[in-house]
Amino acid sequence: MLLQDELFVLDRSELHGSYMQSSKSKRTGLAPRWSVLALSIAAVLTATSNSAAADEVSELRDRLESQELKLKVLERKLELADEAQQAAAPSTPVVKAGPKGFSFGSPDNANVVKLRGVLHFDGRRYFDDVTTSTADTFLLRRVRPTLEGTLNGIYDFRFTPDFAGGKTIILDAFLAARFKPWATVTVGKFKVPVGLERLVSAADLRFIERGFPTSLLPNRDLGVQLGGDIAGGLVNYSIGYFNGVSDGGSSDGNSPTPDAENDTKGDWAARVFFQPFLSSDNFSLRGLGFGIAGTYVDATGSTTTTLLPSYRTPGQQSFFSYRGTTAASGTTPGVNGTFADGERLRLTPQAFYTVGSFRALGEYAEVSQEVTRATPTAGARSDTLDHSAWQVQLAWFLTGEEQTFRGITPNTVFSLDNHTWGAWELVARYQELDIDDDAFTGGADSFANPATAASKASGWGVGVNWYLNQNYKWSLNYDVTRFEGGAASGDRLDEKALFTRFAVNF
Repeated sequence: MLLQDELFVLDRSELHGSYMQSSKSKRTGLAPRWSVLALSIAAVLTATSNSAAADEVSELRDRLESQELKLKVLERKLELADEAQQAAAPSTPVVKAGPKGFSFGSPDNANVVKLRGVLHFDGRRYFDDVTTSTADTFLLRRVRPTLEGTLNGIYDFRFTPDFAGGKTIILDAFLAARFKPWATVTVGKFKVPVGLERLVSAADLRFIERGFPTSLLPNRDLGVQLGGDIAGGLVNYSIGYFNGVSDGGSSDGNSPTPDAENDTKGDWAARVFFQPFLSSDNFSLRGLGFGIAGTYVDATGSTTTTLLPSYRTPGQQSFFSYRGTTAASGTTPGVNGTFADGERLRLTPQAFYTVGSFRALGEYAEVSQEVTRATPTAGARSDTLDHSAWQVQLAWFLTGEEQTFRGITPNTVFSLDNHTWGAWELVARYQELDIDDDAFTGGADSFANPATAASKASGWGVGVNWYLNQNYKWSLNYDVTRFEGGAASGDRLDEKALFTRFAVNF
């Protein structure tokens, strides 16, 4: 357009000059001719300019249409790729490896299989005059690979063998259906829901060996259980029916057939546990939990299958057992042993508390057991014996980690390069186990022999736990246990034991 305007200016200037000349000489007659020529030239130039502009607009329109078509094709390709990715996602497994084990499963976690494990290598050394020298030893305390998982989002399973102690047992084998938070049905072999410290995983124990209350309470058994959380976890309950085991025992130790019913009746077990301040704004109360649990059975054993336990020290040495059956030898008559004969009721109030780096656990257990013995002089003797045990356990992280009931995550991991040392924890406990005095009355007709079975054990222990990271742990414990009775001349000598453990858990 600028060029066109310049041409018009030029035309007007030329026309003006021509006009001036024609005014001087009207004889030439050229003015009309110049005017027609100028107007023709202007018209041609204007038409040419308009045609060029129209061509440019048409070319731009074509380009825009082409780009719009390309964008539509690209958008469709992206849609197809996204649809293909979404269709492939449900069939693409998710594989994970981390401190909590190895797993693979569906992207929505509805179907997951996990591989976990526990390995505990222990050392025991005794500094007393009562424990045999062969008890000083290294041993594999736990060798437990675990295969567990979830199917269809709510059905859990676990299978755990244990290869420790030179033998193989099935430790856990169960299925659990989580229909609702308050309604989980579990069937198979698993921990009976009774003892507080027993319900703590072996990987999370603060002491190498559990305390005396655990000796009176069941371990693992076969059965069916209903349990769950109420009010968002403020209340937890469990109730179940099991084959039944003796104090501190598991069903794999049942006689005559492991992992099978060893009497004519099963045990009822129940537990209720409260954490009333779990969601409180007062953080100092959030870690408080308390409850009560128990079992009941009415069953009768025999002199060959007594259904009665023996009790062990922290060093795993037997300090109490009932009189056993002995066969006649020469002029020595046979002796009938004591056996369970009637009701057995266990009760255990329990509590724990955590705040910051501090943790406390308290537990009391009592078992009331009806027993019978066919004595050589007094005939059949029967009685109800009440044994009890309790402990208080304290723990404190020197390195400032947060205490929990389950699971420990160090603030740092052990690394010489980074000059970090993991988590360090100090632990201490006091515990007692008291046998009913009636177990020792009657002289040779008594239910237990006072010359070999102690009537009471009390002990204290201290220790340190070093968590190198979330999976590796080293522990050192020192326990002293004192006894009342248990020796021909009076009290059994004190047990003084040093324990160490190298543990890996994932």
